[in-house]
Amino acid sequence: MSVLRAGLIGLGAMGRHHARVIRETPGMDLVAVADPMGDKFGVAKDLEVLPDVDALIAAGIDTALVAVPTVYHEKIALKLAEAGVHTMVEKPIAATVEEGKRVAEAFQAAGLTGAVGYVERCNPAIIALRQRLEAGDLGQVYQILTRRQGPFPARISDVGVVKDLATHDIDLTSYVAGSTYSSIAAHTTHRSGREFEDMVVATGQLANGIIVNHVVNWLSPFKERLTLVTGERGAFLADTMNNDLTFYENGTMPTQWDAVAAFRGVSEGEVTRYAIEKREPLRVEQERFRDAVNGTGTEIVTMTEGVKTLEVIEAILESAGTLKTVTLS
Repeated sequence: MSVLRAGLIGLGAMGRHHARVIRETPGMDLVAVADPMGDKFGVAKDLEVLPDVDALIAAGIDTALVAVPTVYHEKIALKLAEAGVHTMVEKPIAATVEEGKRVAEAFQAAGLTGAVGYVERCNPAIIALRQRLEAGDLGQVYQILTRRQGPFPARISDVGVVKDLATHDIDLTSYVAGSTYSSIAAHTTHRSGREFEDMVVATGQLANGIIVNHVVNWLSPFKERLTLVTGERGAFLADTMNNDLTFYENGTMPTQWDAVAAFRGVSEGEVTRYAIEKREPLRVEQERFRDAVNGTGTEIVTMTEGVKTLEVIEAILESAGTLKTVTLS
């Protein structure tokens, strides 16, 4: 396997982590970095800090990681596609669905690997959850709930909580369920005095019939990253902040207490916390991208999937603005 010459544009909060991981990934060599705002975190080390994507391309790169503000995703990604550079764009794929479609189509037409950086798919808890659902451990899935709450991230200035955080939950829900969204209804609120929303509650249904609910905000004084999947045999709880997966099994013991026994539902059973391999999600994501570029793997989040997720995100914002349920194709 030849070593891929990698470039990185955007040396901010996420870019610095991507730089570290690219340098530590076998088969990849970080040869060029760019950011018109400079390098406040010292990411470049012995590399020159280039001014723009054109200079990055001129450095002779095979792959690129785009970690700039969302509003610049389309412009930069299209230049990389034109230059024949395999690219991973940090989530979301672009600022709008139309921009995202143009990006996805450009990479597809050029025959290039195009990926979107939804790192939660690479979280050990989500990987294990997906595997157990595919194996049929839960039986039929009824419902998926997610909660993603925490303090306001000062690094975010160009989008609200829906495009920054809820986008993770939309993508991972489709991923673990193996289905797209068919409808969504949402409410948002503005409490921090910013232009963009800082809280959202969304409820919807997937094309395969699973009902979903998402609670997301960045105004909570604690951090929480939970995905709860309930089905005919019990419930899986994936804690993506602590990389844990727990199974709450439906009980099989008969209930003697009449008041409880009269309830025609399930009872509490065994609780199992799984021992799972815990690798850094960002490192797994970079390895998957490398393998896709080399033609030895297919586990990336494709740009087409990135557009689908952005369609749901825009539907959430539309629903919150109109107070109506939005149907998705």
